[in-house]
Amino acid sequence: MDIVEKVLGNRADAVWSARLKDASIDALVLSQWDAQKNRLRRETEGGVPMAVALERGAFLRDGDVLYWDGEKRFAVVCSIRLCPVMAVNMRGLEELPREEALCAAVRLGHALGNQHWPAVVKKGVVYVPMTADKKVMGAVMDTHAVPGVTYDFLAGEDVRDRLRPEEARLLFGGAERGEHGHHHDHHHHHHA
Repeated sequence: MDIVEKVLGNRADAVWSARLKDASIDALVLSQWDAQKNRLRRETEGGVPMAVALERGAFLRDGDVLYWDGEKRFAVVCSIRLCPVMAVNMRGLEELPREEALCAAVRLGHALGNQHWPAVVKKGVVYVPMTADKKVMGAVMDTHAVPGVTYDFLAGEDVRDRLRPEEARLLFGGAERGEHGHHHDHHHHHHA
């Protein structure tokens, strides 16, 4: 069993990106919650047992190179899967009379806050990471059905590209890709 105490680099770095071009790569796939632990034991997709023991405060990022055998040109690279995200669309509130819209926004905030769900608001949409099962989160939303508000579940990767790095950290706890400095503006309209 290999014990990883230090990350060798990241596949986003020019050096590693070139080195890994013709290498065979095995992935250590982690959830974003796993990625927040500095000690863990998992098997790679290829069945290689790995133990990670990083120093306190160090965490794995997507694309981190954990193991490299230069002769065999073989690498183990960390791959982080982001959890899905519930996107709560509040744009419908703009159609309501002001007082009703304020009331609805407060009710929605109350429903989300009661669950202690982290949330990021961007362009009239509240993004909430899936900390519970879809059915559970959907039931909470349906119980507190707020007029003018619809919700949908999206892939974490799609949502990450709409957020600034500090917003993504709020939702994904630092497990987003380190190399995503740029930022796309997608306008998706979901109507339930």
